[in-house]
Amino acid sequence: MRFMILVKADANSEAGVMPQEDMLAAMGRFNEELVNAGVMQAGEGLHPSSKGARVRFSGRDRQVVDGPFAETKELIAGFWIWKCASLQEAIDWVKRCPNPMLGESEIEIRQIFEAEDFGAELTPELQAQEEQLRTRVEEQLRQQDA
Repeated sequence: MRFMILVKADANSEAGVMPQEDMLAAMGRFNEELVNAGVMQAGEGLHPSSKGARVRFSGRDRQVVDGPFAETKELIAGFWIWKCASLQEAIDWVKRCPNPMLGESEIEIRQIFEAEDFGAELTPELQAQEEQLRTRVEEQLRQQDA
């Protein structure tokens, strides 16, 4: 099972306050544990919403809304993608995480859909297309790293 681990934003992260060296070091040690355990597949911090935008959909219409966004508690400051055997394993890992914010913080855990979760609606042709896209993305990432 794959999970997206969402680090909720706070007033400091939305203000662009960068983490101190000790927090970066603690998070680096935690990330190293995740990698050594074969859990971590990706992880990044996000710029404040003031540097972002949202696109709202209504039928065929699209409306762009520039950040910042008002509800800080609904915003994301960073994320990981983890591969775990269960939700409980993901919870156990999150409980070991250093506090990602200066004060109180919250981390949300959400399971990522896999192909088999879609049942018969994901036809063999759609599965093949999805696999081709994943392969192309991996190739592009390898080329960028080269």
